[in-house]
Amino acid sequence: MARQNYIFTSESVSEGHPDKVCDRISDAILDAFLAEDPEARVACETFATTDRVIVGGEVRGPATVIQRVEDIARDCVRDIGYEQEGFHWANLKVDSYLHAQSADIAQGVDGGGNKDEGAGDQGIMFGYAVNETPELMPAPILFAHAILRRLAKVRKDGSEPALGPDAKSQLTVRYEAGRPVGISSIVLSTQHTDPSLTSEDVRAIVEPHIRDELPEGWLIDDTEWWVNPTGKFVIGGPDGDAGLTGRKIIVDTYGGAAPHGGGAFSGKDPTKVDRSAAYAARYLAKNVVAAGLAERCLIQLSYAIGVAKPLSIYVDTYGTGDIDATSIERAVAKVMDLTPRGIRQHLQMNKPIYQRTAAYGHFGRAPDADGGFSWEKTDLVDELKAAV
Repeated sequence: MARQNYIFTSESVSEGHPDKVCDRISDAILDAFLAEDPEARVACETFATTDRVIVGGEVRGPATVIQRVEDIARDCVRDIGYEQEGFHWANLKVDSYLHAQSADIAQGVDGGGNKDEGAGDQGIMFGYAVNETPELMPAPILFAHAILRRLAKVRKDGSEPALGPDAKSQLTVRYEAGRPVGISSIVLSTQHTDPSLTSEDVRAIVEPHIRDELPEGWLIDDTEWWVNPTGKFVIGGPDGDAGLTGRKIIVDTYGGAAPHGGGAFSGKDPTKVDRSAAYAARYLAKNVVAAGLAERCLIQLSYAIGVAKPLSIYVDTYGTGDIDATSIERAVAKVMDLTPRGIRQHLQMNKPIYQRTAAYGHFGRAPDADGGFSWEKTDLVDELKAAV
């Protein structure tokens, strides 16, 4: 019997967090390649520190995009909102070290003749869904994201000009009978532009917005609040701490509520199963739960570099479904082609849709009309029911 009464904590970071600045730039460069060549190959990493952005990695695509890397990076930093001494979109130095993709990797990944397109690397990928929120996401990470997304909105629209781009949230959620019922503690650290503001001043600014984003009744008198617990937070972003692509993989996924394969997402084109297969696993797990086959579902996929078909499919419903896991494993393999090409075609992933994923989670978002977040659709429900 799974534990029913407990507390669980997840954190999120804002788009201005140093690592998220790097994720954003890497995904913006990826989108630029895919906009010109849907079959482009991109593995782009970004490093950021005081007044410096460094981009590197392997690509195969239009050379015109490589020539635009500096402008792309500056546009990202400007949109995030960095115009501070030590990190300003107009003043920072951008170095690009993008180069051609390895021929050894390309020969294993590319299709041709009787060979299907192979996986871009070996690895294990996980997808997860749970029916404790309408988005079928764990509540702690979902609401940690929602708080920071709200603070970014009011910062950018001028409602709260005292807030800066860099911020982190952390929610400890109380579960009773296996369902989320309240918040035992909340941690919020946010950069601010006025050095004279105290922690109490910052709490007065952010508390109304936090309350608006959380379910009614979840904040009670006993909820612990820790807002800017170290005091002043004026120097933020890459000027305060170096950033690097791919360092927030738990923030990007399920907040620690489910396993993670270890591979980062941002800056990778969808031939890289680190990204595409993790999206596919979430898509399938979400449809399993949406179909009522389980209240919770974890799906693991595994791949070998250069090999098209997954080596294994594993499903765990934590005893919450009437259908045995083996039947669900057979069903998900039946309703979706899980080769790299099959995933990309099914979810229409060869599009410039990735920059928007770089902050506030890759999962639990509403599907966009242009194909963004296609892995959040629940359009396999009927097929899954029929398959089992």
